[in-house]
Amino acid sequence: MELDSIDRRILMVLQKHGRMSNADLSERVHLSPSACHRRVQRLEKEGYIRDYVALLDPRKIGLPTTAFVEITLSGQADELLEAFEREVARVPEVLECHLMAGKSDYLLKVVAQDTDDFARIHRQKLARLPGVLGMQSSFALRTVFKTTALPV
Repeated sequence: MELDSIDRRILMVLQKHGRMSNADLSERVHLSPSACHRRVQRLEKEGYIRDYVALLDPRKIGLPTTAFVEITLSGQADELLEAFEREVARVPEVLECHLMAGKSDYLLKVVAQDTDDFARIHRQKLARLPGVLGMQSSFALRTVFKTTALPV
């Protein structure tokens, strides 16, 4: 399916205002409500829209500390990578996990209450993941910019 300019406008608006009513969305993208609704349903069915979520403020829920952790594994065998990926997905404090090209194998984004809480996560969860040979952690001092909106 090819995205036209109307599909792109719908996606841009929904990325920033996911709870917007279909009537308001149709107004913003200059379509009738029924045509807009059909397009949104098609975008959902085709997988362009994966989900609708509430974005929480980590500070308000007691998780103001963000760390980025570079993980080096002891090997590159498919079984080891699969085991690591399966287990890291079970650590609730890990928000993102990326397989990397470069000096480390994975880059994780981890949230914690504070540095003591991160030390606990590091010792009790991350260090025990399959095949971990080394870890290098960096703490975010301040989030300058953050978005979930993709440029469509």
